[in-house]
Amino acid sequence: FFFSSRRRHTRLLTVTGVQRVLFRSTQSVLYYTSNASANWTVNFRASSGTSLDTAMSTGEVITVVFLVQQGSTAYYNNAVQIDGSSVTPVYDGQVAWTSGNANALDAYTYTIIKTGSATFKVLALQSAFA
Repeated sequence: FFFSSRRRHTRLLTVTGVQRVLFRSTQSVLYYTSNASANWTVNFRASSGTSLDTAMSTGEVITVVFLVQQGSTAYYNNAVQIDGSSVTPVYDGQVAWTSGNANALDAYTYTIIKTGSATFKVLALQSAFA
């Protein structure tokens, strides 16, 4: 079954090399409208005061999209965290990306599956829209 829903998104101006935190409780899409200026880390949490581990039950799945505008020099998401702890995603095509896509809107889609206590599998996909 496929279910589609309207979700709140957050629109921000620029991506720098600092950590970006996506809160499950307030957004499923994060959109940066100015060109990225450095590679970045993305950290998934339920909210500022609640961990994703606490908010999700084992077997639960969420999908989050991170939209990033790229200029002539493209950057990319080079690290993924859940609740501040590093996780190694499983990448579409079985290869981790090593760059963004110049002069495009990159969409980073993460499907997060809770497989146990503080244990997650992250499926990661990078798509370019130009």
